[in-house]
Amino acid sequence: MSIDALKGKLPDYAKDLKLNLSGVFNTPNLTPQQAWGTAVASALASRQPEVIRAIVADAGQHLEPAALNGAKAAAAIMGMNNIYYRFVHLSATKDYAQMPARLRMNVIGNPGVDKIDFELWSLAVSAVNGCGMCIESHEHEVVKKGVSKEAVQDVIRIASVIHAVSAVIDGENALA
Repeated sequence: MSIDALKGKLPDYAKDLKLNLSGVFNTPNLTPQQAWGTAVASALASRQPEVIRAIVADAGQHLEPAALNGAKAAAAIMGMNNIYYRFVHLSATKDYAQMPARLRMNVIGNPGVDKIDFELWSLAVSAVNGCGMCIESHEHEVVKKGVSKEAVQDVIRIASVIHAVSAVIDGENALA
């Protein structure tokens, strides 16, 4: 399945999503690797099989194997970290913030791709998963390394469109 086929599955009430899915990748603020890696990581975080297959299929035209693997790694590690750090952030017991996580996170130190790209993908997944602590950390890191706020916004736009498309496809599948 391709993104065009995916757009064809969206119902009329989701016309804005079709339009956004067509245009969200056209940005001068992100490299193709950054945009398509964001899409892959966001699709994986959104957990919708048809969306994952369509995004990964089309991303293959824009990503080298190492970048595809890096986007998958960002979704994997942030799937764990977002739960852990969201708990730490939201818990009324502040002692947890002083305790070591004791979770392996080696891929963050050596993601196999440009660190900024990996941070952007981690930011996208953190937005999908709703971890404020991780959003703040990754956004701070990329801006500190010179990424524009417009590029950060584009990453979040991609993540939000992919997530919304996933929700609509899941809803339509449930109603079928």
